[in-house]
Amino acid sequence: MGITKTDLFTAKQNAFAQMGKIFSHPARIAILEHLIQANACINSDLVAELGLAQPTISQHLKELKSIGIIKGTVEGVSMSYCIDAEKWEEFKAVFSEFFGQKLPSDTNQCC
Repeated sequence: MGITKTDLFTAKQNAFAQMGKIFSHPARIAILEHLIQANACINSDLVAELGLAQPTISQHLKELKSIGIIKGTVEGVSMSYCIDAEKWEEFKAVFSEFFGQKLPSDTNQCC
């Protein structure tokens, strides 16, 4: 069997791409912003806050949880979500390292 396209890249490049994918939808950005501003575990607030259908929000929460940037706990019959502070710091470090790379001094002369 042949290699997959992701096999052409380093583990670090693939991990960074997966992190970036999380920020590729405005609903996920809105969910993260709401969780940060709430500074508490939230659950059903998101439907009213974002104006999206519950299944849509659930799908985005699933994506965010799958990469670990949020965590959820069961409270009665519902789930509550909050930012995973440790994973958040990991994301910050990876993005800071990437965007902190110094560009060659002649970058503006290339095109």
